[in-house]
Amino acid sequence: MADHNLEALWEEHCRYEFETRDVDATMATMVAEPYVNHIPTMTGGVGHDQLKRFYKYHFIGGNPPDTRMVPVSRTVGHDRIVDEMIFSFTHTSAVDWMLPAVPPTGRTVEIPLVAIVQFRDGKLAKDYVASTEGV
Repeated sequence: MADHNLEALWEEHCRYEFETRDVDATMATMVAEPYVNHIPTMTGGVGHDQLKRFYKYHFIGGNPPDTRMVPVSRTVGHDRIVDEMIFSFTHTSAVDWMLPAVPPTGRTVEIPLVAIVQFRDGKLAKDYVASTEGV
């Protein structure tokens, strides 16, 4: 991955997820058969079609408008990035991928997360997200 800027690839992917909220552009940053797992709730998808459906109906399309990620630290390796962040939003809509069966409360939510992102051939291949709450 020496010929790819992993940080730029990851930031582009996140920009499509959280700023432009463009499912097709997000998917274009990933390999043909990506794997995403939000470990605490076991949500995400395996393969293009399953992940695209998850992004469209549960993740990109379901996050509240003020969703943001506040960086805490980043470690960049040869083929992966580990990001620690605070994931924050006002709970104005259902966020079923993170808070299943919890109706909107109108309250501010801040959850510490770790994302472990693996790259292959200049695209995201695997993304594991885990909450560090209580650790």
